[in-house]
Amino acid sequence: MNPESVERAKREAAKLAVKENLRDNVIIGVGSGSTIIYVVRELAALVAKNSWNITCIPTSYQAKKLIIDEGLPLGSLDQFPVLDLAIDGADEITSDLNVIKGGGGCLVQEKIVAESAKKLIIIADWQKNSSQLGEYWVQGVPVEIIPEAHIPLVQKLEKMGGKAKLRQGLAKIGPLITDNGNFILDVDFGKISDPEKLSSQLKVLTGVVDSGLFINMVNKAYIGEKNGLVKILSKQGYKS
Repeated sequence: MNPESVERAKREAAKLAVKENLRDNVIIGVGSGSTIIYVVRELAALVAKNSWNITCIPTSYQAKKLIIDEGLPLGSLDQFPVLDLAIDGADEITSDLNVIKGGGGCLVQEKIVAESAKKLIIIADWQKNSSQLGEYWVQGVPVEIIPEAHIPLVQKLEKMGGKAKLRQGLAKIGPLITDNGNFILDVDFGKISDPEKLSSQLKVLTGVVDSGLFINMVNKAYIGEKNGLVKILSKQGYKS
């Protein structure tokens, strides 16, 4: 796959999402990942052009640094517990707007910010758009866990039909450590026929902080296509 076409798709989706959903005097949650770089840059350009007054709430250290580097106002959920909207990326998204997130390890912070927002906008390239969760994203559902619960949870998840693998750090020996000081299990359930049920089952397991299944949370998605166009998916009844 041509990397340039993928980056163009992300960039065009980000530009349209910001153009259609951002305005003056908003509190916005800023997601994490490669697509969000384009969102923050576009947001910074519009703020500079229009002298908008906005505040950005980050979902990760990466997001925080992007916001600061672009000179955008930085806030926190302590200051602004209710956000006007949040914009984030996705590892996989279906036509019914269910999403898998957490490939970058920030799923819990991303979900906290998303649930604090009045609307959630997702941006992705065409490769992330699938007919069923688990079709494209074959690495497994990211599940953030308390480290002490690692082995018991692996056994429980296997009884549920999942194949759990402890995510390893890239530049260190040992497991990846999240911003919250936890571990991540990537759990392969194959194609997920009932993501809402699976999300609920994972959530109640002792030791699980949360999963990367974002179910019935997304209001609108912008999918950058290979040809440079952007496909828009909207929740029924949703108005920008």
